[in-house]
Amino acid sequence: MLGYSYTKRFTALCHIVLGIGLALAPIGSYLAVTGEFAWLPLLFSFTVLFWVSGFDIIYALQDEEFDVSQNLKSIPGYLGKKNALRLSEVLHVLSAALVIFAGYYAQFGMIYWAGVIVFCSLLIYQHSIVKPTDLSRVNLAFGTTNGIASVIFACFTITDILLK
Repeated sequence: MLGYSYTKRFTALCHIVLGIGLALAPIGSYLAVTGEFAWLPLLFSFTVLFWVSGFDIIYALQDEEFDVSQNLKSIPGYLGKKNALRLSEVLHVLSAALVIFAGYYAQFGMIYWAGVIVFCSLLIYQHSIVKPTDLSRVNLAFGTTNGIASVIFACFTITDILLK
C-alpha cells in the first residue's frame, strides 16, 4: 500500500496495485484470527481486488489530463476515458461474479443474497452515472456509492453468518 502512489511513475496498473493492497485484508484477517487457510476469504480477497481496482479507475478519470501532462501512468491516461470505463465495468463484473460464486460456495442464506443484490445494484448504478463526457458525478460514484455498498454488503453478510 505504501508504494501505490509511486507506481504511477512506471505503470498504468497502479489501480491494480491499490486493489491488491486492499485485497490482502480479507485473507490476512482470516489467517490472523484462525491461523488456517480457507477458500472463502480468498474469494472475498479477489472480490476486493477487482472492486477496488474498478472504482479507482473511475476516480482516476478526473486526473487523466494531469497524468498525461506530468508523464504519470494510469489506466485512463493509457486507454482514454471511454476504454478505462469499460475496463472498470469488466473489473466490477468480475467482482460481482465472485460475490455470487462465494455465496454458492459457502451456501449463504437469503440475507446474504439480499446484500448481493444491493452490492451489484450499486455497482451498476455507479456505471450509469459516470460517462466519459460527464465526470460531474465521479465523487458520488466513487465515494458515496462504494462506501454504502461496502457497509451494506458487510452488514448483510455478517447478519447472515450470525443467524445461521
